[in-house]
Amino acid sequence: MGESFTIQISTNLVNRLADDGEKLKKKTKKPKTKIQQPQTAQPKPHPKQLSNEFENQKGVSRSGWPIQNPLFLPSSTPSQHLNRDLDAIRSVLQESERVVEKLQKQEEEISKEVTQRAKDLHDKEFKLPYQKPMPCLAEKDACLECYKEYANDPLKCSLVVKAFADCARRVRQQAGSTDK
Repeated sequence: MGESFTIQISTNLVNRLADDGEKLKKKTKKPKTKIQQPQTAQPKPHPKQLSNEFENQKGVSRSGWPIQNPLFLPSSTPSQHLNRDLDAIRSVLQESERVVEKLQKQEEEISKEVTQRAKDLHDKEFKLPYQKPMPCLAEKDACLECYKEYANDPLKCSLVVKAFADCARRVRQQAGSTDK
C-alpha cells in the first residue's frame, strides 16, 4: 500500500491520443449491403452483339409492347394552382394585417386607459386632505398692513389688533364647544 508510482507521458503519446480524438469525431459510414442477384451461367456477349441487340430492342420492350416516347403536355393547371395558392396566401396576409391593426388599436386604447387610471390613482393617493380656511385671515392681513404703515408709531394699530384678538378668541371658543 505504501508503493508509489510515476508515470511518464511522452509527446508521441499525447499526439497519438489527440489524433484518436479527431478520428472519433469523424462519422463513420456504414457500408451498404449489396444484394447479389443470382447470375446465370451465360457467356459474355461480344460488344458488337450488345449494340445489335440494343438496336433490335429499341422499338419493342421485352414484354413485346412497343416502347413509347414520353408525352409532354403543356401544363396550365400548375399555374392555376399557383395563382390559387398565391390568392390564398394574399388573403391570409391581408387578414393578418387587419388583425395586427386591430391589435394595435386595442393596445393604444388599453394604454390610454391604464395611463388614465394610474393618473387617477396617483391623484387620489397624494391628494391633500381638505383643509379648513384659516380663520381671521382678513383681520390678520389688516394688522400686518397697519404695522407696515405705522412702523414708527405701532400704537395707532391698537383697534385693528383688538379686532384680530377678538376674532381669534371666538374661533377658539367655537372649536372648544365642538370638541365637547
